[in-house]
Amino acid sequence: MQQLSRPARRALLVLHVAVSVGWLGLTVGLLALSITGYTADSPEMAGVAYQAMKIFGDWLVLPVALASLVSGLVLSLRTAWGLARYRWVYAKFWLTLVTVLLSVFSLRPGINRLAAEAAAGTPRPEVGPLVAPAVATATYLFITAISVLKPWGPTKRGSRLREAQSATARAGRARRNGIEGAGLG
Repeated sequence: MQQLSRPARRALLVLHVAVSVGWLGLTVGLLALSITGYTADSPEMAGVAYQAMKIFGDWLVLPVALASLVSGLVLSLRTAWGLARYRWVYAKFWLTLVTVLLSVFSLRPGINRLAAEAAAGTPRPEVGPLVAPAVATATYLFITAISVLKPWGPTKRGSRLREAQSATARAGRARRNGIEGAGLG
């Protein structure tokens, strides 16, 4: 696959970082609202917190999660990092994919259930709504850390590609040096 031009790569990188950090901020907000709903002294306050969570869940969670996944996937496939060349990129991809799926099939339905209970006037304090945003926040912090630190080296595939590129570069230098050296004598 053809690599992105430098301006396109940089623009996509800015977009990816922005939506990924936005996703982290969104989950911190959901965590704050779920703590508020869980610890609220009145059902009305819990209901307001759960309704606010529903607004975030309905309008922001899925688009931001998908934007993070797609922009990261395009960056990995259209840059030298590759999707399966480095362990940290591979880990980021799978963690992001799992958290997107959990957002769709667990977080949003849980938020919708809480909001429905709150609308009916029967919000129940549960630990469940605290767990999903807490785990998501910890996961996104971990993903952010490995994005910055790049802690693991290349995969076996990445090592083979790197060795092949080095061999090609050495052959090219040897060819140029041989041709240049022949012209001097």
